Amino acid sequence: MIPEEVRKLLEKQQYRIIGNHSAVKICHWTKQSLVRNRVCYKQKWYGIQSHRCMEFTPSVIWCTQHCLFCWRIQSGDRGLKWKEYPFPFKGDDPREILEKAIEARKQLLSGFKGNKNVTLKKWEEAIKPTNVAISLSGEPTLYPRLSELIEVAHEMGLKTFLVSNGTLPEAIEKLENLPWQFYITVAAPDKETYLKTCRPLLKDGWERLNKSLEIFSNLDCRRVIRLTLVKGLNLKDPEKYAELILKANPNFVEAKGFMHVGEAQKRLPREAMPRFEDIKEFAEKLAEYSGYKIAGMDLDSVVVLLKK
Repeated sequence: MIPEEVRKLLEKQQYRIIGNHSAVKICHWTKQSLVRNRVCYKQKWYGIQSHRCMEFTPSVIWCTQHCLFCWRIQSGDRGLKWKEYPFPFKGDDPREILEKAIEARKQLLSGFKGNKNVTLKKWEEAIKPTNVAISLSGEPTLYPRLSELIEVAHEMGLKTFLVSNGTLPEAIEKLENLPWQFYITVAAPDKETYLKTCRPLLKDGWERLNKSLEIFSNLDCRRVIRLTLVKGLNLKDPEKYAELILKANPNFVEAKGFMHVGEAQKRLPREAMPRFEDIKEFAEKLAEYSGYKIAGMDLDSVVVLLKK
């Protein structure tokens, strides 16, 4: 179960807990889209709508890694501890948690209805999501009914973005229903950097990630490798990242700068956050080594898109 102190902290941070292990929260870019008509790079590049994207997780405080750059609270932070792996549940009903997540999200958005900068039409659209990002926190492939969840989401007319750290290749292999767009985060060019950056709870995390990249290359869905890059830690060796990218054979690569937000502020200094120029220069080298081409840039999110 979610420890009471952790639950209170998450609720204070505007998470809404769904059932035993899921949660929903309003994305920064959903708010920006509603109030200021500014949209995230996912809308610019992949065609989803920021104000209708639901940020969700079926594994709110459970993960197989303790990444230094992660914004979420991890066991050991703030003196709070719980067992993060293995996942302690058989899994709540997928349809029930999605329906409750949509309702909770509607409640979180209710205050925006009276905002003078938000049109009623856009608010009415926002409370009816068309995309679910299964990425809010934790590792979603821990949820044993993930394939069912994706199937139900598609039945409900929701496009799905699934983001995984790739440490559970066996779970990826078991997915009978694939997401509309599948991300694997690669946050290190080699094993030594991986252990330092991602701090896996599994002894063979690096080997597992590499196996997932091999599986990933054959999946019949849109595939993205995301590089989360931290200055002075893993923002290096583009030629080694290129080898991993070629192994995974994704449709797209996102070279994204670490953001100094949430709990990551307690683990890393602000100077670890790369400038956009740092990411652009790194992406140019990555393109040279991988053969992928730069296809887009977003200064606000400090991210560069590469594609075949």
